[in-house]
Amino acid sequence: MNAADTAFILVCSALVMFMTPGLALFYGGLVRSRNVLSTTMHSVALLGIASLVWWAVGYSLAFGSDHGGIIGGLEYLFLHNVGTEPGPVDNLPHLLFMVFQCMFAVITPALISGAYAERIRFGAMVLFSVLWLVLVYAPMAHWVWGGGWMARLGALDFAGGAVVHMSSAAAALAAANVLGLRRGYGREAFIPHNLPMTVLGAGILWFGWFGFNAGSALAANGAAANAFVTTHLAAAAALVGWLAVEKLHGGRATTLGAASGAVAGLVAITPAAGFVTPASAVFIGLAGGVLCYGGVFLKHKLRYDDALDVVGIHGVGGTWGALATGIFADAAVGGADGLLHGNAYQLWVQFVSVVATWLFCYVASWLLFKAVDAVMGLRVSGEAELAGLDVSEHNETAYQM
Repeated sequence: MNAADTAFILVCSALVMFMTPGLALFYGGLVRSRNVLSTTMHSVALLGIASLVWWAVGYSLAFGSDHGGIIGGLEYLFLHNVGTEPGPVDNLPHLLFMVFQCMFAVITPALISGAYAERIRFGAMVLFSVLWLVLVYAPMAHWVWGGGWMARLGALDFAGGAVVHMSSAAAALAAANVLGLRRGYGREAFIPHNLPMTVLGAGILWFGWFGFNAGSALAANGAAANAFVTTHLAAAAALVGWLAVEKLHGGRATTLGAASGAVAGLVAITPAAGFVTPASAVFIGLAGGVLCYGGVFLKHKLRYDDALDVVGIHGVGGTWGALATGIFADAAVGGADGLLHGNAYQLWVQFVSVVATWLFCYVASWLLFKAVDAVMGLRVSGEAELAGLDVSEHNETAYQM
């Protein structure tokens, strides 16, 4: 084991943990004031719930011994056999690798909450998230990072384009389709109630993303430095790209656009961060900002209510990032070449992984939402929705005026 690597991943684990409260602020500022606490609560509650699920069973299913390329074994249930000895990577204590991966498992179901904000029952959210972590997230993590079939196929996903972003976006689309439209959708203006809160959340996400991506090198080395730089440049380029297309399309560059553009770039570079050069990262981010700006309009065209644009940003951005990895990957950076370096097969592998991720995660999430709805009901009553979920679900209000 390596002391410098251990110290680095300890810090990165804390950075990724900090992203979930950042997401709570980012999402919380985007909803109407009567739903800010319920929306914030989704992310905050999952800090506890997802961590315990990961401790009990999630880590074992994701990183236990491989079974048919589909799922891990049960030897790590309740962290049995997980201690301070080297783990899946021999330079880190097993417990440290586990907790670094735990922070990814925490934020991924929290990302989904942006789709069902302002209309889901809190208990239904909890039950769905527990089932989803076990039945969707853990298999995805095993497929890509735990030695499963996508890893064997050669799919490249440095820090979670498929495992985190596409999986959560597919579940978000399923949520929007099962739950239906919010009351007044298409007739009322749903205006964010606190954009400074959202910008603060975006800043925390950007900050934490350095741990998310650079930490996925799993060592304090050149690969981590490259991932840090590509992460920052992609976010910067996407912010500029989003603002430019927003100005051209709508006549104004907005604060919300700047925050959304930065997140779009961070999403797009996530699968590619350790495989591409800084120059490629700028292009990936710039294109990601433009594509995700267009992606947020899909819900109006296709008539689904993805309240906080999980599909438009994490779905479109994650998909673009995965495909871009197959185009721009450079063996001199990350050991694998993409299309532009003579390896067209890598782009095909990335395409297969994208299709498989969307199909599996959407269908499984749709079935889970339907099952939870049948057991306890997903959606609050019309009266509760009008009153706001802060009062109806949690008996509290964010602001006293």
